[in-house]
Amino acid sequence: MQDNQRYAWALVFARFVLGLIFCMAGLHKVFVQSPAGHVRQWFLPYQDTFLPVWSLWVVGYSIPFIELVAGALVLIGWHTRAALVALGVVLVTVTFGHLLKEPLYAFHEHVIPRLVLLLFVLIVPREADRFSLDYMLRNRGKAD
Repeated sequence: MQDNQRYAWALVFARFVLGLIFCMAGLHKVFVQSPAGHVRQWFLPYQDTFLPVWSLWVVGYSIPFIELVAGALVLIGWHTRAALVALGVVLVTVTFGHLLKEPLYAFHEHVIPRLVLLLFVLIVPREADRFSLDYMLRNRGKAD
């Protein structure tokens, strides 16, 4: 197998896993738990910190939608870079929140695996992602 094929397969598997992780989390938070339920469970416990309650509602309410949409975009490989940046912001937000309440939070269970996949997909040149919608649209009409 040539290097460009190996990169393409590695990227598609990393994108699928990362996209599924975030998209499924977003689906659950939007349609099962509800965005307001997500805020109440995960964000309102921080109302005793310096963070204003309105900011907890704004961020906590928007994260499920960001995970759903950006996860789906990563999954299909469309506007992948923008979706990865959005998911990176979610990971930074989650990291900040966990550290605010629990300075020795175990990141190896939740944040690090997602971050590694995200960084891998983000750092590999986009031309290598041959199984993405972005690649197909960019190369429409070009002979391979």
